[in-house]
Amino acid sequence: MIKPTLFRFAHLQILLCFLVFNSVLNAQNESFLYGDAMPDAPELSARGTYKIGVRTMDFVNKGQADVLNSKNGIDPIYDRPLKVEVWYPALLANGATESVTYNEVMGTAHDTLRPLTPITFKGRASRDAAPLTTDGPFPLLVVAHGYVGSRYLMTYLTENLASKGYVVVAIDHTDSTFKDASPFPSTLVNRAKDISFVLNQMANLGKAKDKNFLSGLVDSENIGIIGYSMGGYGVLNVAGAGYSDGLVGFFSGMSGGSKAIAELAMSNPKFPKVDPRIKAVVAFAPWGMERGVWDAEGLKGLKVPTFFVAGNQDDISGYEKGIKAIYTGAVNADRYLLTYKNARHNVAPNPPPIESLKPGLHIDEYYRYAEPSWDERKINNVNQHFLTAFLGIHLKQKDYSKFLEVQENSNEKDWIGFKPRSSTGMELLHEKPTP
Repeated sequence: MIKPTLFRFAHLQILLCFLVFNSVLNAQNESFLYGDAMPDAPELSARGTYKIGVRTMDFVNKGQADVLNSKNGIDPIYDRPLKVEVWYPALLANGATESVTYNEVMGTAHDTLRPLTPITFKGRASRDAAPLTTDGPFPLLVVAHGYVGSRYLMTYLTENLASKGYVVVAIDHTDSTFKDASPFPSTLVNRAKDISFVLNQMANLGKAKDKNFLSGLVDSENIGIIGYSMGGYGVLNVAGAGYSDGLVGFFSGMSGGSKAIAELAMSNPKFPKVDPRIKAVVAFAPWGMERGVWDAEGLKGLKVPTFFVAGNQDDISGYEKGIKAIYTGAVNADRYLLTYKNARHNVAPNPPPIESLKPGLHIDEYYRYAEPSWDERKINNVNQHFLTAFLGIHLKQKDYSKFLEVQENSNEKDWIGFKPRSSTGMELLHEKPTP
């Protein structure tokens, strides 16, 4: 029989051990920020040598079709606001640190089961730091989130790439963020248009002779576009993959929007007008192929080098008849397909925020970010590695080809740049343009 005093002493020891462990765990969580390298992170995922700044900007795309307020098949015209976040190589003042707090929300607007809840998380950037102009100009990267999402959805990537000498701008797509989620037609019509508009705004500011902070910082002749899910749907169109007449027909049966989407269809004689400044495309889990958004002719319009990323269990965009079918059909592009085996759709976002772990929340708050079979931090590091290689080749003329010239199945042999035994569960395909 255990004496009561001995039991209480043992109980106190257990409680003390738990408190110490919990304190250590919290300290580790505070020191590890989104995008930091895990012990098995591949070589090119390491943060670059540039200190980075971050700023918020507001743009207005005037004279756009307001498809959500159409009447009798006529779209009213409105000025479309777009908030963006810009990360850039910076010159930090003495004593300044790369530390920033991002203000975000969980939940979805107008969803009573998932009400909007403010959250914050930290990043490695300096708010409103002075730009570093002595080493510029730097290639421009435009980043588009999914439906729903925000400009802060992939800070692990935007910060990392900026530290390697890029100006990175991520868009809050109006009607498509956590805070203002609206009916889907607005996202279908506006995603590609938003990307093109922000790209041009950033390029123009970079060339301007006034004293805006981007002046002289942006290399507008070397641009990459990056999109996730509906962002992938958008960047592929901007890069030349015209939408199908089936998508146009879908809008024709609605109250409006058909003219606006028809401008982006492959059958439009004025499409495609691919911006020659776009030298590289990254499409994470692009949505639409299973819904008839593209046909064979539309996919032939994609000629810009493209890096696709997918999970072979994607139940949102689809894999064999979705993402992989886009990769296979884009016969005129030099293209790669990185596949995470047993991953679903979340191959692009930050790890789940700590607030999503609280009991009682809708599980989709966690699964908006998490993968059931993968550590999201591992996926983040692998994405950093491969995008550094791919974008470095096409936008910086870096000799990173060896990191992409690996055997298809990562289980057969350690991939170049990966630590021993760390590159399992992936596949990397590569197809060159059809002669």
